[in-house]
Amino acid sequence: MGTGLFTFLLPITLAIMMTGLGLELSPRDFIRVNQYPKAIFLALFSQQILLVIIAFLICVLLTLPPLLSVGLMLLAASPGGPTANMFSYIFKGDVALNISLTGINSLVSTFTMPFIVSLSIAYFLGETQEMAMPIEKITLIFLLIIVPVCVGMALRTSMPEFAQKMNKPMRYLSICFLAGLFLYALYQERSNVLEYFSEIGIATALFCFSGLVTGYVVPQLAGVPDKQARACAFEIGIHNTTVAMAIALTVLNSTTIAVPAAIYSIVMYVFATIFGFILTSHSSNEIISEDKF
Repeated sequence: MGTGLFTFLLPITLAIMMTGLGLELSPRDFIRVNQYPKAIFLALFSQQILLVIIAFLICVLLTLPPLLSVGLMLLAASPGGPTANMFSYIFKGDVALNISLTGINSLVSTFTMPFIVSLSIAYFLGETQEMAMPIEKITLIFLLIIVPVCVGMALRTSMPEFAQKMNKPMRYLSICFLAGLFLYALYQERSNVLEYFSEIGIATALFCFSGLVTGYVVPQLAGVPDKQARACAFEIGIHNTTVAMAIALTVLNSTTIAVPAAIYSIVMYVFATIFGFILTSHSSNEIISEDKF
């Protein structure tokens, strides 16, 4: 499969996945999100403040090269990726909260990302450079999420029996799609993977692990229900690497700055999957323990 064909199929695949996700949602789910303003605030705070600080500390403590440091900061400033919704869907998070967070986060990032990246360039490179967000890509992200989800919700409302029958098959199909995306990304970068990992593999792994743990633990400590905490974890741990790489390659005109996002696009799927299974296993053990008593 060529890169052009992959680029063409990726939005279609994502749209199918989002439609399946919509089969489990109703307008009441989004109304219910208003009951959890704490979860939304904590997720945004963790994403926009804590994660940026963590990324900066990783850059300094591991003494990363300046361009790679800017790349990691760009990644930290990027919003949650659309596939965060899918991981929440697969591992029993609050999908409606995830979709709301992705939308809010993408909007907030249009203002915070240029500021964070400009400061990073000034600090690590000693240069000043203005940058702007690619509005077209942000718009495309909204369309790829909102429109298919609305189609799925409409099917659930008009054909509830069909939606219920399609629920599990679409969930399994989504898992297969995610596995396929990961394997293809690995195949495409097979000649550069070892070199990239040697340069920034540890940093991206630490950053991904920190994002998932921070996204889950901070809401839990604040008394946010487990389902919402899972949504926050995936939203914060899974970034929109497409936007980050697009900015690095087009706005900042640097392939080196794009490397952290490229490596993260591989690392995050592995860590998020492991993290999801750990959460699922933990909740299953709790249910078993409760049944014994």
